[in-house]
Amino acid sequence: MDTVNTTELEYQSGFGNRFASEALPNTLPRGQNSPQKVAYGLYAEGISGTAFTAPRAENRSTWFYRIQPSAKHPPFRQIGNGLLRTAPFDEVAPTPNQLRWDPLPLPDAPTDFIDGLITMGGNGDVAGHSGAAIHIYSANKSMDDRFLQNGDGELLLVPQQGRLALHTELGVVAVAPGEIAVVPRGIKFRVVLLDGPSRGYVCENYGQMLRLPELGPIGAHGLANPRDFLSPVASYEERTGAFELVFKFQGNLWATELDRSPLDVVGWHGNYVPYKYDLANFMVINTVSFDHADPSIFTVLTSPSGHPGTANVDFVIFPPRWSVAEHTFRPPWFHRNYMSEFMGLIAGAYDAKAEGFRPGGASLHNCMAAHGSDADTFSTASQADLSPQKISDTMAFMFETKFAVRPTKFALECPQLQADYYKCWDGLNARFRP
Repeated sequence: MDTVNTTELEYQSGFGNRFASEALPNTLPRGQNSPQKVAYGLYAEGISGTAFTAPRAENRSTWFYRIQPSAKHPPFRQIGNGLLRTAPFDEVAPTPNQLRWDPLPLPDAPTDFIDGLITMGGNGDVAGHSGAAIHIYSANKSMDDRFLQNGDGELLLVPQQGRLALHTELGVVAVAPGEIAVVPRGIKFRVVLLDGPSRGYVCENYGQMLRLPELGPIGAHGLANPRDFLSPVASYEERTGAFELVFKFQGNLWATELDRSPLDVVGWHGNYVPYKYDLANFMVINTVSFDHADPSIFTVLTSPSGHPGTANVDFVIFPPRWSVAEHTFRPPWFHRNYMSEFMGLIAGAYDAKAEGFRPGGASLHNCMAAHGSDADTFSTASQADLSPQKISDTMAFMFETKFAVRPTKFALECPQLQADYYKCWDGLNARFRP
């Protein structure tokens, strides 16, 4: 039997809520009905995304009611990692230099999401549940009979070209450029390409799960609102045949063969679920008087660290918005930061760079590495009319992290690395006139 699902994708809204969903009526136990004998001959199986004794507000877990339990599989065998890398990153020495890349090319040979993952850098220690890895995916083939389970961290997907359908154990999540999706650690899924060759960015978060940032003085509303995060409704695949399950574990890829699809969950209830978010729903908080607000006002999701107010990794966007400050310099000031910044461009142009930063490309400015507007942008912005201005046709983002991002050997040696990136500041000559 093929996938059982509704004709149109359905979603449940509300970030972090506890949901219940079933593809067949009366799948879920009710009242004191025991999972000893689950409806339809299904098996009960739990998954815990946090420690059992995590505080109630932090605790994440889900009950699955599935056709066959996940434990039924032959032993895994280790397979090649390709260009996928995992912390600790020690292939090459980290660099304080500003780095920028052109978009990586789409593959010529048949390449699915797993084989198309290329690691650009990262930090922390996967065994210690800290830090993150930053990947770019580039694929031209769907994962029809192949599935991925990541035991090292949750995956934040940022499509740049082409829509994806993420077929997960809990249902289907369709995500397009301008949207993001998060697949929790350990959830099995496959990626179907809806528009042919596709490319995008992935943050593999080893640390605490991503969540909405605290709003503080902003109040109850603003930035990303919980109601706009969507989780799938239950659907299932009742397929038999030859399938491969790839398990990423402690930095290596392992694989096993299955005789059925592992996406066989008929009903589930819990709050450990994949979700999506449309970046167009972000409520921008902007300065209206002077100076340039810190990019933290653009934080969509954050993974806290043990240091209050300092993130393991933040996901930050620079969406279309009004720029209405007075007596100031509109683009970001020249700056050096405690946090390290890996930036990508989904669409349009970034207001701090006149050229050279293209959709699908990336840049890295590590801890205390000086950066900011290029010479042409500085010259234009210094003479611009300070009346209200709409910044449109743009969507840039940052993976911002407390740890230095260590590039991979591939990232420092690939032909897409712009060797002359530093020259974009050459025209900033001395203007001092005492």
